[in-house]
Amino acid sequence: VQLQACGGGLVQPGASLRLSCVASERSFNPTVLAWFRQAPGKDREFVAAISGSTSTVYADSVKGRYTISRDNAANTIYLQMNGLKPEDTGVYYCAARSPALTVIHRTARGYAYWGQGTEVTVSS
Repeated sequence: VQLQACGGGLVQPGASLRLSCVASERSFNPTVLAWFRQAPGKDREFVAAISGSTSTVYADSVKGRYTISRDNAANTIYLQMNGLKPEDTGVYYCAARSPALTVIHRTARGYAYWGQGTEVTVSS
């Protein structure tokens, strides 16, 4: 199974972006999906996760600005990012837990499937 992320870009502070991540196999239907990000020279950090259709968790740094959602029919998850700040800059990765697992993890090692990343740069 491959996860393909897209939607990154170069934007000014205060702008919005929407990231998408689609799974290559329609039969792949994990309960828990997440977004992580990695800034230059820093560790990969948790951003947001969704379990099922409505249970969501966010990092404190993005709460109120980011929204994670999923479209099961399209095998896609989204990350709507509003009010972007320079500190949001980094490579954003989508990730999925093994389908049998239903608990949201905030650490990268809890996720078995990873996308290739899409770069977000917030700069004036």
